[in-house]
Amino acid sequence: MPEYCAMSLLTLQDNISEGHGALVIGLTGGMGAGKSVVSQILRSLGLPVFDADAEARKLYDADATLLQSVSDRFGSAVLEPDGSLNRSELASVVFNDAEALADLNAMVHPAVTRAFASWKAQAENSGAVLVFREAAILFESESAVDCDVIWAVTAPLATRVQRVQQRNGWSEAEIQRRMAHQWPADQIHARSDQVIVNDGSQALVPLVLSLIDELS
Repeated sequence: MPEYCAMSLLTLQDNISEGHGALVIGLTGGMGAGKSVVSQILRSLGLPVFDADAEARKLYDADATLLQSVSDRFGSAVLEPDGSLNRSELASVVFNDAEALADLNAMVHPAVTRAFASWKAQAENSGAVLVFREAAILFESESAVDCDVIWAVTAPLATRVQRVQQRNGWSEAEIQRRMAHQWPADQIHARSDQVIVNDGSQALVPLVLSLIDELS
């Protein structure tokens, strides 16, 4: 970790009042903006990052009660023959029905929030004074209320679409359909404390380090 970054964290540790716990930084942005790239930088600096989207995917496999609730709401068609979740079938249902997506989020996000609370406690027990919560729909899920500071990652729409096409192999129409269920970029930016532009015009590592430095 760069020396001045380490010094910033020491200052932050001094400034955190007893019992307050670690500072929580929410990391959000639309599909293809580059949240995972920023998260990789943070992890390379030794900073703990909770990936809410990855945690939700894990819960479908680990939480039998959640899986049963999803099956009860959306039918057995969203299950594979072995009883596991058919993710593509579920996506085809919820991304064509706003009410269905809201119902799914209402099932999943409370479980993700509980998982984050447990993860944060473990991180604090290990001495963390700063933790990050990465989530594509941080505001939509109302998870932002649990964050002290919000960083938004952004990029031009055409760049984001191209990145998702390369990463997932989806058509532009499918990407636009899914993006329509997320807040528009300007709305996210208006509610965020910092906006990280990830369009290739600037090096991200120095920018992230400077933002960490500003937290102290």
